[in-house]
Parts: sequence; structure tokens; C-alpha cells
Amino acid sequence: NGCRPRGLPLGPCHPDCLSSPVAAALRCNCTECLGTDQCVTDGACIASTSVIEGQERHVRTCITRDQLQPPGQPFYCLSAEGLLNTHCCYTDYCNSVNLKVPSVTKPGDGLGPGAKWGPVELVAVIAGPVFLLCLLLIVGVFLFHHHHQRVYSHRQRLGVEDPSCDHLYLAKDKTLQDLIFDLSTSGSGSGLPLFVQRTVARTIVLQEVIGKGRFGEVWRGKWRGGDVAVKIFSSREERSWFREAEIYQTIMLRHENILGFIAADNKDNGTWTQLWLVSDYHEHGSLFDYLNRYSVTIEGMIKLALSAASGLGHLHMEILGTQGKPGIAHRDLKSKNILVKKNGTCAIADLGLAVRHESATDTIDIAPNQRVGTKRYMAPEVLDETINMKHFDSFKCADIYALGLVYWEIARRCNAGVIHEEYQLPYYDLVPSDPSIEEMRKVVCEQKLRPNVPNWWQSYEALRVMGKIMRECWYANGAARLTALRIKKTLSQLSVQEDVKM
Repeated sequence: NGCRPRGLPLGPCHPDCLSSPVAAALRCNCTECLGTDQCVTDGACIASTSVIEGQERHVRTCITRDQLQPPGQPFYCLSAEGLLNTHCCYTDYCNSVNLKVPSVTKPGDGLGPGAKWGPVELVAVIAGPVFLLCLLLIVGVFLFHHHHQRVYSHRQRLGVEDPSCDHLYLAKDKTLQDLIFDLSTSGSGSGLPLFVQRTVARTIVLQEVIGKGRFGEVWRGKWRGGDVAVKIFSSREERSWFREAEIYQTIMLRHENILGFIAADNKDNGTWTQLWLVSDYHEHGSLFDYLNRYSVTIEGMIKLALSAASGLGHLHMEILGTQGKPGIAHRDLKSKNILVKKNGTCAIADLGLAVRHESATDTIDIAPNQRVGTKRYMAPEVLDETINMKHFDSFKCADIYALGLVYWEIARRCNAGVIHEEYQLPYYDLVPSDPSIEEMRKVVCEQKLRPNVPNWWQSYEALRVMGKIMRECWYANGAARLTALRIKKTLSQLSVQEDVKM
């Protein structure tokens, strides 16, 4: 509409022009609005000074009330020492302040041998060694207390518990692997601060297209010599981009079998707005691509199956506590949405359709999104519309049905005893290549058919166990299906029997 700020790194922001009616309107200065230097909002005014590529950048704009999350410590209002100084305020034009980026101070500054002595120190020396010793002791205790108070409050502002993370933000010697390691051990596991995400995203160099989908394209990019995957959404898929970035930044979501999220950014290239989601890069691509190219050994099959169950189990699991994690259901699990890592394990990706369970209120956070899951992988209760949308376990059970189909795809390509079959999608022999919901409902719900489990699988313990798991994932009654944790336990026992090194 000509006045929309382009500067915020995550999610669409909606402060309107001064001519628009806004409830409880707060007037702010705006350097990011087209055609005007003011904006109004129902949230807060924000002023920030950041250092990007050695250049100071000053931003003044509005943020809406729904972006003041989490309550009491909004992400957008956080500062990062030596990189970013942010000030949120709540009165008209309060963001006129000029902020400086604070320099990182070192403990003991000003106490070196070259420091000049004042009258107090001279008096202390004259008064005698005992008085001097007491004075130095008091000063030392004060400085020690002051420094540790500063470090503690700084850490509290960032929501970081590990002192090793205090200065990790884009330090010149930090590689992507260093950042991700520090992130995964920092306690919160919810992602980099948003302005840092922006800085990372804007210094990525795109290399080549590695995939396309209904959302847009996936590119391989370079950041500080390391490979990253950049998912670029089309502008009409803005809700999917925002939702996926929001889910990836859920507290405690980071897990070795869930795709590692790095950054989200909306970039205006002058013609249109590009919506970026930056994540770990896995050269093998999706499980669908991998199974089309390669057959797998029994050990390879178990590693793929067990790691997929581990990732889904972590997604489904609720972790209680102040640093807890809500239960999350995927809702579009399929071989094209699971990536294969270099070590032969899986990472679950594409969380754009995921739903979160808020246990405190027993509500399900379903994003308004026109997309539905993939018809071929839809559970019977989704196809015949009998799923209870108010019960979170219903969504988890639908994920388990889809996981059973993915296991069938993997097991078909297992070359146990030199027998393996060519790759096929589930129900390839029963429905067309792009089936309708009605065609899937007829096969799955009315005829109650499932993919064929060959008799020869019974000759191999690993394939026999996989076949049994599949059947218990495909029950028409969702409540009778296995849980992800039960599947993980069964496959863990199988991996011990087969001496699989994970």
C-alpha cells in the first residue's frame, strides 16, 4: 500500500499510513515506509542501530502488537552486544532517539599499569599500606560484582544461558557449523536473534537451483565457504513462509533428525519481494530422490527408518517447563519432505502445514492456510473428513499413517539377499499419478486397501519387523496405530540385533 515497512526480518508487518484508522494508534517515526516518514501501529515504536558488514545502519519503524512476542521479552526488542542496539517504546514519536552500537568492554579496563593515580589513591598511599590494601580490595570486589551483573543481565536479555554464546554473533572467525553448534547447545534451541538472521541471509550468495515445488524454488547457496539451502517462496505463499519460519523457531525444536533452521528474511529486489528460508544443506536431497537413485542395505534401511521415527517423535513430543516445547504435528509427511543426510540418516523438513498444541489452554494452533496435505499420503480419517480437528492426538495419528507409507517406500528398495524392487510411490498400482481425494478415499476408506507387503520379507528379520510396523501404522482406526516413540523403541532394538552403527 506504499507505506509498508520492509525492514523487519520475520513475518509480514502491518503498520498502516497515517490516513488509515488504527485502534489504539501509536504514532512513530519511520525510515522504512515508502512515501512517508511516519507510521501508526497498535504495538510499539522501534529504533535500532546495527552493524552490517562494518556499516552502521539506523532504522526507525513500527511493529504491531502481535509481533511483541514472547510477552515480556519480545524478540524484536532484543539487543546484541557489539552488533545491535534496539529500543522499543510506547509513546508517540518516542523512537526519535539516536542509538549507538555498544562496544564490547573487557574486564579490568582502566586498571592497567598505565592508569593515572588521583588524589584518593595518593592519600591512601600516604595513609599507609593497610589503608591502601583495604581500598584496593573494596574496588576489586565492586568491579568483579559489576562485571558479573552486566554479563548476567546481558545474557538474560538474549535468553542465552551458555556464556560461550555471548559473543558468537557473526564473529569473523565463526563458520556456519560453529554457529549451529553454539545454537544447538545454548539452551533455548529457538534460533538466532532475528536481526542476526537478516545479516546472515543478506550475505548468502546463491549458486544453483536444486529443487522446485508449488511454494517456489530451492537453491544451494554459500555463506562463509559453507553450503546452505535457501527455500525461496513466491509472494502468494507468504503465509506458508511465515508459518514455516514461525514453527522452526519454536523453543527446543532443534534436533539432529529435524532440518536445521538458520534464518528467515524477506528481501525486496525492486520488482517483487522474495521470501527466504535458509536451512542446512544436504547434498543427497530428499528421501524420494535418494530412493530413486539408490537401493539400500538392511543397515541403511534401519538407519533411515529409525532416524525418521526419532525426528517425528521429537516433533510430536511436548516438553514441559519454562523452556519447554509444545507438541507439533507435521500434517504433510512424505518421502519428498524428508531429507537424507551425508551419514545416511533422515532429517524431517517442510513444516509449513504443521500445527502446535498449546497444552495450557488445550487448543490447537492451526494457521489459516489454503494448502492441504498430499492426497496420496492422507490418512483414512482425513480422506473421509471424520478426523477430530479439536483433538491434537488425531493429527499425530495421521502423521503415523504417512510414516508407514514412507517405510514401505524404503523397504521396497532394500537389497537383502540381492532382491530389491524398483522405486514406486505408495498405491502406484491402485490410483493415477495425481490422484483426486475421491479416488484415494475409494481405495483407502471404502475398499480398505493398503500397499502390498511381499511374502518374501518374512525370510529376513529386519524386513519382517518393518512389515509388522507398517501394518500397525495403517489401521483404519487412528487410535490403534503405534506412536512414534513406540516405533523408535522397536527399531532401536532391531538396530542392536542387526549391529547397526547409527
